[in-house]
Amino acid sequence: MSSVVEQTADHPTAPACVRRRPAAVLQGVALALGLVLMVGGFALIAIDYRPYNIPTASMHPTLRAGDTVLARKVGGGDIGRGDVVVFRDQAWGGELMVKRVVAVGGDTVATTGADYRLTVNGQPVDEPYLATQGHQGATFSVTVPQGRLFLLGDNRVGSLDSRTHLEVDGGTVPADAVEARVEATALPFGRMGLLGRVTDFDGFTGPKAARPGPLEPLVYATLAGAALILVTSAVGGVAGLARRFRGRSS
Repeated sequence: MSSVVEQTADHPTAPACVRRRPAAVLQGVALALGLVLMVGGFALIAIDYRPYNIPTASMHPTLRAGDTVLARKVGGGDIGRGDVVVFRDQAWGGELMVKRVVAVGGDTVATTGADYRLTVNGQPVDEPYLATQGHQGATFSVTVPQGRLFLLGDNRVGSLDSRTHLEVDGGTVPADAVEARVEATALPFGRMGLLGRVTDFDGFTGPKAARPGPLEPLVYATLAGAALILVTSAVGGVAGLARRFRGRSS
């Protein structure tokens, strides 16, 4: 009768799974967080904002010909005096245009006097964003119907705006013709930045220029995520090379 002799290994068997090092776990968490920030921020910008190209100098110096701007999709009911908006009105040829809202439904907007200063409901408006001060064209006076907007370019001597269409509804456009509100310049890189909120109409009752949307924090989140991914990948690569070097030296 034969017997079976069991032999005990001189070395303990290796565990089925090797625990990951804390550094590797932290690296994975950092990469995941960076990916969430970068992709999530970019996706939310893409959902909430649209790029538009500025073809003319009618909004100079706020916006220049050739600029690419980011505009947040909004309804006409969310628009106030001072907002720079993208709109399309068939009475103006059906083309996308970018102008500044200077009066809303119920306002009487005019330029009068020797200095041709803009007035709303009889009150003069300071407009530091204009390309030039002083003479801005022929005088006018319009009472804006409810649900409509009166829009002007910041370059008053070179803008085809509500003054050009005074014979049709006093040059006003329907509020629901607005597609988006411009919040930032994206290109060229040298002009990249947020548009400052206009406060010159804050003394009037009724809708005022809107506060910035979530664009700035979303951009920061996207950039922070991309930076976190790059830094974590670089640190992980350096650490891996160091381990290999130590292994060859031992």
